[in-house]
Amino acid sequence: MAMASPAGCASLERKALEPVLAPVVSAALLLVLALLRRYAFCQGSPTMSLELSTSFYANTCPDLPQIVRSVIRSEFSNESRSAASILKLHFRDCFSRGCDGSLLLQRGDGRSAKGLKIINNVKRAVETSCPATVSCADILALSARESVIALGGPSWTVEFGRRDSPATVAAAMEAIPSPNLTATQLIQSFQRRGLSKRDLVALSGGHSIGQAQCSAFSARLFNGTPGDSIDRAFKSRLEKNCPPTAPDRLTNLDPSPTTFDNLYFRALLANQSLLFSDQQLLEIDLVGFVKEFAANQQTFFTAFANGMIKMGKLSPITAGHGEIRSSC
Repeated sequence: MAMASPAGCASLERKALEPVLAPVVSAALLLVLALLRRYAFCQGSPTMSLELSTSFYANTCPDLPQIVRSVIRSEFSNESRSAASILKLHFRDCFSRGCDGSLLLQRGDGRSAKGLKIINNVKRAVETSCPATVSCADILALSARESVIALGGPSWTVEFGRRDSPATVAAAMEAIPSPNLTATQLIQSFQRRGLSKRDLVALSGGHSIGQAQCSAFSARLFNGTPGDSIDRAFKSRLEKNCPPTAPDRLTNLDPSPTTFDNLYFRALLANQSLLFSDQQLLEIDLVGFVKEFAANQQTFFTAFANGMIKMGKLSPITAGHGEIRSSC
């Protein structure tokens, strides 16, 4: 009987082991890719995805934009302030770990819960037409755009193909910019994500809509914050509306909280911003953009749209990783 050569034996062994090793290697590869993605984001080098596409659902869910727009408009017919909650959810999701829907698994304050409720209503409508097809991360990105449009703001191109993270990490919340950051800290936070100073100022214009709890800015009212140039009369009004005994009371972020416009930037130039981090946009490296957007609303709209497109590409989960959650 002919004996198999050593090389032949090795070949036979490899073929015998392939069915056993393949799942192990595949699982290990997925783990390594996930760890590399998280490490890159934590180290301040998130990737701008090139895998997203405007035509991703062209065949599997062609009516997705119309479905989302219909639900958003219906929800806002009674409560337009929820638009700010949805925009905030999308921003925080992308800034925490990348645009992967992981922040939707967090349980936050009542306003975030209201936004999440609307996102789940959108998800149910999408599931009826396109079951197990569209991720919560994509639904959130599209809902953010439709929310801004519904309040008179600009439109922008939303690319799809994100998949959902199966879990959230509480520590990721620490990566979200605080309302007490200085201009230098804000610039560093945005630049770590590949976003420019212009993007920083434009995306801060998202504060054109919505409200903030008194606790988010009470320190600048009663403790004093170095370098704060808040208008005295404006500060006095805030102190009356936000006594230390009412930390959860809500105050409008700008003079027109249910209309997406450039009044936010005009208020900034009058030193009448609600948050300390907003007032920091008047620092030398940023104030030029504030003046530009205050003078021309369309310029602001264009810059905001460009910033949202860039932010929406921050380190999404794609290419078969992650999952499509049935509920957000």
